[in-house]
Amino acid sequence: MRDGFIKVAAVTPKIRVADVEYNTQQVISLYKEAAENGAKIIVFPELVLTAYTCSDLFLQTSLLQKAREALKKIVKESAGIKALTFVGLPLEVDGKLYNVAAALSDGELLGFVPKRNIPNYNEYYERRHFTPGSESVREILFEKDLVLFGSGQLFVCDCEEQRLPGGLKVAAEICEDLWAADTPGTSAALAGANVIVNLSASVEVTGKTAYRRDLVRMTSGRLVCGYIYASAGEGESSQDLVFSGQRMIAENGTILADSGRFTTGITYSEIDVDRLRSERRRLTTFDTPLAGRFTSTLFDLDSEDTDISRTFDPRPFVPSSTQDRTARCEEIFLLQALGLRKRLEHIGAKSAVIGISGGLDSTLALLVTARAFDLLGLDRSGILAVTMPAFGTTDRTYSNACTMSKALGCTLKEINIKDAVTLHFSDIGHDPAVTDVTYENAQARERTQVLMDLANQTGGIVVGTGDLSELALGWATYNGDHMSMYAVNSSVPKTLVRHLVRYYADTCGDEILCSVLLDVLDTPVSPELLPPSDGQISQKTEDLVGPYELHDFFLYYVLRFGFAPHKIYRIAQRAFEGEYDDETILRWLKKFYWRFFSQQYKRSCVPDGPKVGSAAISPRGDLRMPSDAVCALWQEDLEAI
Repeated sequence: MRDGFIKVAAVTPKIRVADVEYNTQQVISLYKEAAENGAKIIVFPELVLTAYTCSDLFLQTSLLQKAREALKKIVKESAGIKALTFVGLPLEVDGKLYNVAAALSDGELLGFVPKRNIPNYNEYYERRHFTPGSESVREILFEKDLVLFGSGQLFVCDCEEQRLPGGLKVAAEICEDLWAADTPGTSAALAGANVIVNLSASVEVTGKTAYRRDLVRMTSGRLVCGYIYASAGEGESSQDLVFSGQRMIAENGTILADSGRFTTGITYSEIDVDRLRSERRRLTTFDTPLAGRFTSTLFDLDSEDTDISRTFDPRPFVPSSTQDRTARCEEIFLLQALGLRKRLEHIGAKSAVIGISGGLDSTLALLVTARAFDLLGLDRSGILAVTMPAFGTTDRTYSNACTMSKALGCTLKEINIKDAVTLHFSDIGHDPAVTDVTYENAQARERTQVLMDLANQTGGIVVGTGDLSELALGWATYNGDHMSMYAVNSSVPKTLVRHLVRYYADTCGDEILCSVLLDVLDTPVSPELLPPSDGQISQKTEDLVGPYELHDFFLYYVLRFGFAPHKIYRIAQRAFEGEYDDETILRWLKKFYWRFFSQQYKRSCVPDGPKVGSAAISPRGDLRMPSDAVCALWQEDLEAI
């Protein structure tokens, strides 16, 4: 369970109705297979030892006794296997029959969790046989041993060796419990459970598959938990019904694995308990007021590493499907434009001033400003697009800046700042042959001064162009491009900026504008502050600070989940397998942390700007971090790698 990952399995065996001996052998075989493959939580379907469709055979003493004997055999077979396993069976308690999940581990029967919500509508007639369970927990006698019985149980593994003290808390519910208005899983989560299992026997009818999948996915999101769902399938009686056999593993609103319908076997994935705990810490409205109401039973897990089979999106800010990406881009454009519209409307500005470099960020800011003017019903000629060539400007970026400004109907103004910067060098006694940070930043600050003064002159505001990734890395000149009057890109990461510009190119319907936007996308990212080499860009940002796709990946897991550096490195290895080697990932991860901590002072005084995603760094909102915080703790973790 290193780094909080625990391998889990949802299992659907092929069974026979009322053939307990056969079913038990199937359960034991698949149980051992799952355990041998490293699963530490193993979930079987509802009433798997007898079959769900036994109907009035549940009233037969022989069947009930055979199920008890079968459970004893499975518990015995579990000796030496440190995995928490749930098996469904009918159980008679005090003269009443219950539909229960038996929890067992390493040769020990830990408890019985009864089904709370017993359906008796449409095709379901469970109340004919079963009594609803309750949350209250009591001891019952099972084969000469006292065993806990009740739905108010948590099965807890302390996991201290994996640096997750008290980290794994598992609760169980059964089929209809998930579909009820007040689910047992909700109470369990409010008592501290971070993984919920569901032993199910879900019948298949048209349209139910998608609803069931959404239900599991959204339950895991609503309860900020892992959810393991195992449903009965092949072998159940088809007299009137067909069973899905669907198995799903979800985590905080995301389906990690889905077997699909009409299959048998084992479905695996790894649930990140550390991520769930991190998310619950962040969400201060998620409380555990029922913690004292549930009974906890301890179980042990081996301290072995968990091999990771689940995938990690290397570009977490960018939806992977074309349809979702298109919808996301339109939504973000609208959010940015609405934010700027409100600011312009509030101050009564009829002008917006924006520095256009021909690069990605200023291009996106210009497109957003054009959208905001459209929303206000203002003529786009009120957008003053200013190109300010200097020592590093290339013909390509200059041409693109001019062409797109004209194509959008903006007012284009060119101000060459070479003479002004040269005079400034003379004033401060700087040799212009020395192309150091002073040489670079003097140009950035001169450009900002020009923009600010033009805004005063036209009664407008300066629209900022810097993006989230640049601000996270501090890749901005303090009081230069770092400053504006409203920063529309401030919560848009660089990897997403590219897709937003591409989306606009694909949908604008203007051949000239589309062509220039595509060329902007093809241009290397650069501040263009150093002289060109043979007319080409000589200063490439990603050669200096590292690939933005890596930095955006690091940023996502630092801001959203607060993961330790060694864990981010581990999942980055898997996410970028075949793209970047381990040495490259580690090199830039170290660079990321150094820049993230050392450059906080720039983020402590950033301009206003709209939040558009789940990760942002505004000091007034998502990131309230001291500018002089020490990075030693994180550096030690990195060096240990």
